[in-house]
Amino acid sequence: MKTSLRHILVALALGAVALPVVSIAQEAPPAEKRGSGGPGGGRGRMTPEQQVERLNEALSLTDEQKTKITAIYKEQGAAMAAIPQEERREKMMEMMKATREKIRAMLTPEQMKKFDDMPPMGGGRGGKGGEKKKQ
Repeated sequence: MKTSLRHILVALALGAVALPVVSIAQEAPPAEKRGSGGPGGGRGRMTPEQQVERLNEALSLTDEQKTKITAIYKEQGAAMAAIPQEERREKMMEMMKATREKIRAMLTPEQMKKFDDMPPMGGGRGGKGGEKKKQ
């Protein structure tokens, strides 16, 4: 009888220790850290503003460039959302390439060189890597 009581107390103590760990693991990241896909659906996608901030860190964009490039990323997101899920994979690379070309057209020659050396956003996983463009 005493052994059963001891086992129950040990089980309760372990449960009390494990509960905070489990609850922390299930908390959702803050909204600004999630991509536009919402909880669980974004899979690490960056918002247009986050994408522009990443570019700004590398290229030192002007305020005008930031505004225009944010609009390009928002346009791409809306266009991607309008494509049926089963067609997205085949059209995604084409859309990403068009987006890069639109952004590249807004950059100075120095920024273009740095931009061309950057890996494509969302790409780089298992592919050939970023293609180098000539001026």
